[in-house]
Amino acid sequence: MTLLNVGYGNMVSAERIVSIVSPEAAPIKRLVQDARDLGAVIDASCGKKTLSVIICDSRHVILSSLTTEALSARLEQLTESENK
Repeated sequence: MTLLNVGYGNMVSAERIVSIVSPEAAPIKRLVQDARDLGAVIDASCGKKTLSVIICDSRHVILSSLTTEALSARLEQLTESENK
């Protein structure tokens, strides 16, 4: 299992990630609110502004204070190190 650091020492299984999106769009805000109502939101932002939303195959929604670009770069590094 490969773990992705999503900020402040919080880790997520990289294999379970479906997408990493910006929280600004109205459909994403609705998705986060619906997941919050279902109890499926994991807030890994530690009280900071949410800069990215990670959607998992388990239907969990993870909020991170790292940008989508930063998370993408970290995920790319993980996959490159696995392929070596």
